Amino acid sequence: MSVEKRNFPQFFITSPSPCPYLPGQFERKVFTHLITLDAKALNSQLSQGGFRRSQNIAYRPACDHCKACQSVRVPVETFEHTRAFRRVLARNADLSQTIVTAKATSEHYSLFRDYIDTRHGEGGMADMSVLDFAAMVDESVVDTRLLEFRLGGNSITPGELKAAALVDVLDDGLSMIYSFYDPNMQGRSLGTHMILSTIATAQKLGLPYVYLGYWIERSKTMTYKSRFLPQQRLSASGWQLYKAADRDNKTIKT
Repeated sequence: MSVEKRNFPQFFITSPSPCPYLPGQFERKVFTHLITLDAKALNSQLSQGGFRRSQNIAYRPACDHCKACQSVRVPVETFEHTRAFRRVLARNADLSQTIVTAKATSEHYSLFRDYIDTRHGEGGMADMSVLDFAAMVDESVVDTRLLEFRLGGNSITPGELKAAALVDVLDDGLSMIYSFYDPNMQGRSLGTHMILSTIATAQKLGLPYVYLGYWIERSKTMTYKSRFLPQQRLSASGWQLYKAADRDNKTIKT
């Protein structure tokens, strides 16, 4: 088999299945395996085209008669810290953040299990075993890291893990794959804090975007993503800029 043939991805499409976000709808996905000679470059290119990664598969919605899912990314240089965002950062100023190799540990799984059992007990991840979790974190052929957020500790003993975000390093940004946190730390807005910290990390690394995955206007579970402005949403015409002044759903083409 030639190098050119092995380097060209093959795409497949799934059969229709119930949509987890919109009742009464059915979803289909187009996907490919990230097994080319340069999986990182392919992951970056596909992310720019609206794909997401799950282990060694890149996918995007390809639903019949529905275009509700929109890929969202935040331009870090123009991101606006609202008063509410500054309060979240202040509330979590006692948390330290480190970037580590994406390698699952029992500490990670314990925190993940607490998060899922408390917040998403009926979700698709409720039955994930420790082996499933390890596969989600470890099985990556691209540049994947874990952002850890810890409370307390010192230079010798690490603090207690309170939150973690699995992110891919792309050519043009950081892609947030999955995040989880201590559900008992209410009032901290740890989910928001992790996004804000990822935006700051991308800025330090000189990367222009943070990819937040899909936003669905009619899905309450996706509402939080619309607060990180300005942001770009992918449409048939390309990435469209959406700002605070455009809350009437008017967009400006980039």
